[in-house]
Amino acid sequence: MDRKQYADYLKMFNGRDYSGVLAHFNEDAAICFADVRLTGTDEIGRFYSFFHEYVSEEIHVERYLSDENSVMLEAMVRLEGKKDLGPEILKNSEYPSLHPISKGQIIEMPQFIHYRLSGGKFSLVTCLVNPAAF
Repeated sequence: MDRKQYADYLKMFNGRDYSGVLAHFNEDAAICFADVRLTGTDEIGRFYSFFHEYVSEEIHVERYLSDENSVMLEAMVRLEGKKDLGPEILKNSEYPSLHPISKGQIIEMPQFIHYRLSGGKFSLVTCLVNPAAF
């Protein structure tokens, strides 16, 4: 995946074009971050529909590398609470390990994001917060 193709994907992600985003994933793809593992495009779509109801999320690429098997980047992920996503909501959701965020709260997280590719689509996405940047 070249830089332009990734930029097109990121535009869809930041614009909440879920069908366009999910078209970039293999049906059995997985995303791993924090203590969460999402498997399959149905589960990935369900998570983002839930999460983005409460939180505005944007990924800003700072460094980008890719080859035929992977995309690797350093990014700043900006989260802004649209409405309270409190402990009680999280406890009763499929994602109790997520960190609560309040309406208006802004969190900026430097991340390493690795996308493994299979057949030109994402098969595994691993997101790691870069603690050295805090």
